[in-house]
Amino acid sequence: MKPYTTRSLALITAGLLVLAGCGRGPTGAAEKPKDVNTTAKATGTLAVWAMGSEGEALATFAKRFEAANPGIKVTVTPIGWDVAHDKITASIASRTTPDVSMIGSTWMGELAKTGAVDPTPGNLIDKSAFFPSAWDTVQVNGTAWGVPWYVETRVLYYRKDLAAKAGVTPPATWDETKSFVKGLQKAGAGQGMNLNYTTGSWQEILPLIWQQGGSIIGSDGKWTFDTPETVKALAQQQSYFKEGLASTKVDPASFPASFFKGEVGAYYSGPWMIAGMEKDGGPGFAGKFDVAPYPKGSAGGTSFIGGSDLVVFKDSGNRDAAWKFVQWLSTPETQASWFETVKDLPSVQAAWQRPELTADKRVTVFGEQLKDAKTPPPVPTWDQIAKVIDQEVEKVALGKATPQDAAKAIQSQADAVGTGL
Repeated sequence: MKPYTTRSLALITAGLLVLAGCGRGPTGAAEKPKDVNTTAKATGTLAVWAMGSEGEALATFAKRFEAANPGIKVTVTPIGWDVAHDKITASIASRTTPDVSMIGSTWMGELAKTGAVDPTPGNLIDKSAFFPSAWDTVQVNGTAWGVPWYVETRVLYYRKDLAAKAGVTPPATWDETKSFVKGLQKAGAGQGMNLNYTTGSWQEILPLIWQQGGSIIGSDGKWTFDTPETVKALAQQQSYFKEGLASTKVDPASFPASFFKGEVGAYYSGPWMIAGMEKDGGPGFAGKFDVAPYPKGSAGGTSFIGGSDLVVFKDSGNRDAAWKFVQWLSTPETQASWFETVKDLPSVQAAWQRPELTADKRVTVFGEQLKDAKTPPPVPTWDQIAKVIDQEVEKVALGKATPQDAAKAIQSQADAVGTGL
């Protein structure tokens, strides 16, 4: 349901990038957002693009906004994630953008640099309502260019029945995690931990860097991968493969069936897996698994935050109504209702106090984890950097590179790519 977090995205063409400097007007000054007329009614039509299951569900859901705003018509066009990025950038080039679009949270750095996205109006959107880490996904060079719509983060999934059999409890630290996984193995899970070491593995490595207090970009805006924290993060993951707690010899397609069978004891993933586990695990499986917060390193248990943002384009013919629709999607009531509809986690903190979110204790674990989560830097070249990390992580997992060599290789390639800012 969330392929944008791992899919390789095409870069914006040079022609698009010269439309504007990153969030700067003709004079070079930071672009100031324009207020929205909050007294006028939302009328006319709105063209909205959305991807995945969100694109399939939003048209029906938006009828509630239409009912509350007589005179407005919202037309939602569902778009596949595999073509969405290119379709959006092509629409910018031809100036045929929709009024509003959903985007992957790691796209913001690219889109802000085109100059086609409208800065977020401060008189309509209150950034303090959102998780700070979610707001970071829309902010580039001090200017917000959209609104976080929904969020996701990673926690530890584990076989509760195997943990009980082994007499182990969910781990709180890195060291405890290995003991926990060894216990799951003794209870029957041949592969104690399923770790991703291919596409998207950067989402498991970044938390290990952050959990030691490390960073991947410095105050000077330059990449900082060749550090002791990165080396230790790579070594930590590699150790699971070296010690036989995780495996590179198992067909990735066998997961999550292997988790259902008890052949895998634990893994890290996002909230969408809860519904997947309950649906595909078979009768009674819902009681056999649980989730726990990310185990802590020396500096905490920081996780990765992803999700999708909403942007309004400057070429919108109905700007005020577009922002009012975005604001409506950002109210706690609407976000809680949207969670019930498609199980997307709210980006607005107050929504987590509503019964729709508090009913399932596993969901509340994600809410707590979101208080300590970070996003990759919103730079235009992030997708290229993510691919570099994935490639080097795979080499380390397969024993084809040392953590030290991999950190140096990531740094070298990242320096060559730059940030695009």
